[in-house]
Amino acid sequence: MKCTSKRVIGGLFAAAVLFLTGCGEEGIPFPYDPNYEVSGFRTVSEDDFVTAEPFAAQLCVASGDVNVNDAVVDMSEATAAGLFDLNRRTVLYAKNIHERLAPASLTKLMTAVVALKYGNPDDIITVTAGARVTESGAVLCGLQEGDQLTLNQALHVLLIHSANDAALAIAEHVAGSVEQFCSLMNEEAAAIGATNSHFVNPNGLTADDHYVTAYDMYLIFNEALKYDMINEIISMSSYDTVYTGADGSQKTFSYMNTNQYISGEAKVPDNVTVIGGKTGTTSAAGNCLILLVRDTAGNPYISVILRSSQRDYLYAEMTDLLDEIG
Repeated sequence: MKCTSKRVIGGLFAAAVLFLTGCGEEGIPFPYDPNYEVSGFRTVSEDDFVTAEPFAAQLCVASGDVNVNDAVVDMSEATAAGLFDLNRRTVLYAKNIHERLAPASLTKLMTAVVALKYGNPDDIITVTAGARVTESGAVLCGLQEGDQLTLNQALHVLLIHSANDAALAIAEHVAGSVEQFCSLMNEEAAAIGATNSHFVNPNGLTADDHYVTAYDMYLIFNEALKYDMINEIISMSSYDTVYTGADGSQKTFSYMNTNQYISGEAKVPDNVTVIGGKTGTTSAAGNCLILLVRDTAGNPYISVILRSSQRDYLYAEMTDLLDEIG
């Protein structure tokens, strides 16, 4: 083994310091230390690194219109529409999907998400005067102050019958006030990326500064489908239950699903099975519909139409849109 004297090593190190710092200047030692925070020799194992998954990695994404051609899909009576392939995470059709529009009762999907995240289906709701709805023509289930029902029952009436008074009763029970509940709705919407939406009530009745986009409705529905109870409710053709009146008497709900594909009033295209969805109608929002469907191989899709001019057009256009699957 060849040996080198300590004197020679010391001389070489001193020369190196003089070369790096300049003759006559004071040098700062920069020792080799793999753990030294600013050492140029520091090494880090690649095992220490974790690659963050992009936020939208599991989502369908489109920046604008996709395959919009009225000769192929007649969407002339609708303001916005979208068709999303959930397995392949692709947008098959998109028309004005980022335009802010009134959502009507499609709002209630966001209401259901917040209710299940912050409430318990077995909770007993005692209806207050705050659940009273005075808007003419609004769909109601007839709740009265002092009536009692479970959150489970209220959610069924909310999504199947689209009862606006049930939405208010849920909001007050879960958050203490409608205003606080709407704050939770907006927080949860932002958390899932639905940043072009804003809610000021839990039922979708017309109000200033209450809006969604077709794309945000896809995001909201996609989130709602993570809850087994919502999946179960939206697929039901009807709902019957008994709840307790303020005087202790037994009252009943008996409602058909407002979704005409589920009730059998509208013919489902042969290439898909409609699992469920949500309807919405107001003068400001027009006729709205969002669906979960599966193709013949069982692959899931979300389809949505906002502001169609008439209900008959809504289902005709949705059928045309669903025909694009497969």
